[in-house]
Amino acid sequence: MSQHHARAPQVGAGLRLMHVHAHPDDESSKGAATTAKYVAEGVDVHVVTCTGGERGSILNPKMDRPDIAANITEVRRQEMERARDILGVRQDWLGFVDSGWPEGDPPPPLPEGCFALVPLEEATERLVRLIRSFRPHVVTTYDERGGYPHPDHIRCHEVSVAAFAAAGDPEQFPDAGEAWQPLKLYYHHGWSYEKIKAIHEAMLAHGLESPYAERLESWTREPEWDERITTRVPCGEYFGVRDQALLAHATQIDPDGAWFAIPHSIQQQVWPTEDFELVTSHVESVIPEDDLFAGIRDRAAGAA
Repeated sequence: MSQHHARAPQVGAGLRLMHVHAHPDDESSKGAATTAKYVAEGVDVHVVTCTGGERGSILNPKMDRPDIAANITEVRRQEMERARDILGVRQDWLGFVDSGWPEGDPPPPLPEGCFALVPLEEATERLVRLIRSFRPHVVTTYDERGGYPHPDHIRCHEVSVAAFAAAGDPEQFPDAGEAWQPLKLYYHHGWSYEKIKAIHEAMLAHGLESPYAERLESWTREPEWDERITTRVPCGEYFGVRDQALLAHATQIDPDGAWFAIPHSIQQQVWPTEDFELVTSHVESVIPEDDLFAGIRDRAAGAA
């Protein structure tokens, strides 16, 4: 890891956070600075990866080689291990197979046996088992659109919402461990129009080329969507850790790509938070929040 931080006081000791993601690399591209912040505070963070990313494209030209493609499943497992170590999290595979991105008009049928086609109850039971074992206070996942409409992301949303509700009900999946009800469920909100626009304008103001000009021109604004953000977690000092975790996924991340074109100093000045939407809460918390554990910290000892 190229960036080190003095460990924050262990203000998060006893707290547990679970992120549920579709593919290896999603844990590093969505909420990774928040993860690093909480890990530094002593929070126990568990990443659940629903699929192995077996059907993902190789997006880094330097890694687009026949030997990599032939062993993509094992390569992506190794990448996940490196990212996991950089972030300081524990991680489990839910054990399903990547559905792939259906290309064509109309799109072709999804491959038989893939994650998006597995019965919802089967996938939900596996996640309930992990929730009851790890006993998280907070769970995060994707919104109903999947963040973007990949079939695995949408299925990840459906499974996470179902498992969050079922885990605390002893009558559901009685063989999957002792019931445990997480206290809060959040959706990631990675890229709002306002965030893109603010970073774009800051790049231009510094005399730098913005990688977002074309994206902004084609962006359809949905103010009501961005207004769903309830929680902005300050984590700018961990953007370097986030980027190191991303770079560990070498098949998926081009180090020369637009992702790394924005200097940390500009990101930290313009948008030093990662943003979430509080969807379900079994504790009282005041919106807007700046902490996924708002309303939980004082009662966590009793909930553990």
